[in-house]
Amino acid sequence: MQYRKRGLQKLAGILEIPQDIVLDLPRITMLGNQQLLIENHKGIIEYTPSLVRIKLSRGELIVNGNHLMLSNLQVEQILIEGTVREVTYDT
Repeated sequence: MQYRKRGLQKLAGILEIPQDIVLDLPRITMLGNQQLLIENHKGIIEYTPSLVRIKLSRGELIVNGNHLMLSNLQVEQILIEGTVREVTYDT
């Protein structure tokens, strides 16, 4: 498995393809503590105004905060808005 991963990383470099696409990794973009954009997710596990758990290809992303809202829900993209206090990547 590790050999295959390294091979895919090399191929991505040669073809100039982002590794997140080749390796099925999430892309997480945070704007201050007000917005969190998660791309390449696998679904929502749990959602409350203070906790959002997102399923990823390897593990989950746990977001704690205040007044959290899900917006811009798409098949592979979620925008979380509110006051983000903590983001944990649990594998």
